[in-house]
Amino acid sequence: MGAGRFAPSPSGDLHLGNLRTALLAWLCARSTGRSFLMRVEDLDRVRPGAEERQLADLRSMGIDWDGPVVHQSERAWLYDAALASLGGRGLLFECFCTRREILEAPSAPHAPPGAYPGTCRDLTEAERDERRAVRPAAVRLRAGTASFTIHDELHGSYEGVVDDFVLRRGDGAIAYNLAVVVDDAQQGVDQVVRGDDLLSSAPRQAYLATLLGATPPTYVHVPLALNSAGQRLAKRDGAVTLRELGPSAFALVTASLGLTGTTAGELLDGFSIERIPREPWVFVPPEEAPVV
Repeated sequence: MGAGRFAPSPSGDLHLGNLRTALLAWLCARSTGRSFLMRVEDLDRVRPGAEERQLADLRSMGIDWDGPVVHQSERAWLYDAALASLGGRGLLFECFCTRREILEAPSAPHAPPGAYPGTCRDLTEAERDERRAVRPAAVRLRAGTASFTIHDELHGSYEGVVDDFVLRRGDGAIAYNLAVVVDDAQQGVDQVVRGDDLLSSAPRQAYLATLLGATPPTYVHVPLALNSAGQRLAKRDGAVTLRELGPSAFALVTASLGLTGTTAGELLDGFSIERIPREPWVFVPPEEAPVV
């Protein structure tokens, strides 16, 4: 059997929505006989001490993991190897477009706003040299399809747009869409549980996995935690972290899933993927709750 994983970004404390997704990822993996891995996605925003607090919060909920914590910042050689493989097959090209230029360019019919319009796909070498003198190039995938279909345990068959997405940014940083695919394939992750705001990214990532010779994982995109205004829960919504809420945080999360127990292990008996709620969880802070 393969593995599931949780992959937080160490940009701050985990809020209730993050903790809920972590718990679901752990339950999905353990209930299906998979190992469970912890990967810190520290290629971008890192706040000192955040990783240590995040891992401590997860442990306090009874979430454990197999093997050492893996850090993306220590895996550059894997990402470089993937880029070299794709480049050797003519599947990469340099792009000099700014985000604004892409948003303002006419898009292909049926493509979502912001989809890459192919501006730099077929530049001549002379045109590339001219643009290199102005700004550094990002590296994009030369996609061979306009869409790809994945299977999700909650959403069923889902077909999404695949464009020439960025794999390495103009500043040299590896893009999330490459790192997550390489990491999951290299670590043997065959079950990805995460928020359903990332569902539209899954076809791109699954398609890239096939180009790299990997089998796309099984996906479980779970509903998000929202605030009382129907927006994605964030720290600006008040007391929403485990450290702020104390012991009530675990009870709030488990109640939102229709489960009972005082630790993660106690929840396994009553858990199955089919029982995961299909609707978002609207979290109302205790100070906003109506008095009955």
